[in-house]
Order: sequence, then structure tokens, then C-alpha cells
Amino acid sequence: MLHPSYSDLMAVVNSEVEPGEQPVVQSRYSIVMATSKRARQIIGNMSAINAKSKKDPKNSLTEKEEAFEKYCEKRKPLSIAVEELYQGKVKIVGDEE
Repeated sequence: MLHPSYSDLMAVVNSEVEPGEQPVVQSRYSIVMATSKRARQIIGNMSAINAKSKKDPKNSLTEKEEAFEKYCEKRKPLSIAVEELYQGKVKIVGDEE
């Protein structure tokens, strides 16, 4: 089971909403969809980095890419996505934004 819970994630994501405004995330479905979308982005980034390193082994990865690769080695993309949302590293924007 992933920690924090979905209700904790919803509270963090909606913490910057002004009083009287509609929350960005209103249901479990919304938080699950946002988290899964971010996990797919992480998978895509890792695939691009792997393709780049296989294409030209002599061309080393940038420091940022190497750090991202090491960060993702021991963790699953969904766990990374949940942690990023909980820490506020990633913001969820509404459809109109």
C-alpha cells in the first residue's frame, strides 16, 4: 500500500486553493488519474534517457539525466509520482489552465 493515503494527497494538492474556490482534486478518481499520468511521464523520461545512452554510448548523459536515472533505479514510477505530488514538486492544473 502506498503512503500517504489518497485523502492526504488530496489535502496537499488542494491546500493552495483560495477559500470559496472549487478544489483542483475532488475525488479519488481525480487523484489516481493525476498520479498515473505523472507516473507515465516518468516512464517516458526514463525511456528517452535509456534510448539516448544506447544510441551513442560515447555521448555521456548530462548530470541532471544521470541524477534522474539513479533516482529512478530503486523506485517504481508510481511511488515516485505519489511522493512528488505529496511534496508539492508537481502541481495539478485544472482543465481550463
